[in-house]
Amino acid sequence: MDFTHIDKNGSVTMVDISAKPVVKRIAKACSEISLDPATVALLKQGLLKKGDALACARIAGIMAAKNTSALIPLCHALPLEHLSVDFEVRDTGVTITAVAQCTAKTGAEMEALTAVSVAALAIYDMCKAVDKNMVIGNIRLLKKQKALEA
Repeated sequence: MDFTHIDKNGSVTMVDISAKPVVKRIAKACSEISLDPATVALLKQGLLKKGDALACARIAGIMAAKNTSALIPLCHALPLEHLSVDFEVRDTGVTITAVAQCTAKTGAEMEALTAVSVAALAIYDMCKAVDKNMVIGNIRLLKKQKALEA
């Protein structure tokens, strides 16, 4: 079996993307964090003692996406042109969705996945004083597409 991140000598290596075309790429990912209903109420009312958890999580997700190549070994650095982090607050938690866009030789799915993962961790951090039952999970890629050549 041939592995993309292992060279002919068996050493770990970054994939060579030099021959790939530069195209517009979009990736969408989501994650979920379950919260106690009382925590959701505090979140909705803006009464968490640490402040606005969703604003903090949005910034954390954006910062994480911008630094994905520093966090994930062998991941190419991408020139992100746009990244959105959005939230759907439900009675039992929050669904986090991120869309990453760039014009590059490789896709932005790791950036979108990193954004939703770190955003969930930020919510966890903001709520941990009042909720000991939080669970982060269901982190997944929803869409990966490339447009015509740039």
